[in-house]
Amino acid sequence: MNKSLLDHILRIRLPITLFIVIASFSVTYFVSRAERDGIGYTPQQPINFSHKLHAGDMNIDCQYCHITVEKSRYATIPAVASCMNCHTVARKDRPDIIKLTQYYNQGKALEWSRIHKIPDFAYFNHSIHVNRGIDCTHCHGDVKKMEVVGQMNSFTMAACLDCHKNAQERLPELKEINRGPDNCFACHR
Repeated sequence: MNKSLLDHILRIRLPITLFIVIASFSVTYFVSRAERDGIGYTPQQPINFSHKLHAGDMNIDCQYCHITVEKSRYATIPAVASCMNCHTVARKDRPDIIKLTQYYNQGKALEWSRIHKIPDFAYFNHSIHVNRGIDCTHCHGDVKKMEVVGQMNSFTMAACLDCHKNAQERLPELKEINRGPDNCFACHR
């Protein structure tokens, strides 16, 4: 290879190529962050359900519907029968309540799209967090103000570790909160 061609490759083409590769990686990394972290994920649900109305305006406690959150690692999605505790009499003429009643009468479960998901390889227990006084809003956002629930916070390992390592800063209302475990096998079992 002649010296001028090699000089051209090293001085012009290599820096341009490296710049394009680094710029492409950087743009892709930052543009796809919300998708990787799940932040902003708000799927269409089979029935329009307003957490703002139920949990916010009517002040229904999260645990009225998500009944296993104090006893189980899962919060569970409420059964249609839980909704019908009120909707056998309340607002029965609304289209979504009519649809809900049809599910109930047919004995079918609603196929809600899951919003908040931790990877299968990670262990998480709702009851431990709830029983230590950690409010649902710390992870799920202020659901009481959401017409449509979406993922507001990151559910990555870094987000969990940040809270575990800085529990007293992140949860100042809990005076006697300890650091959470930050060893690998606490979550990777």
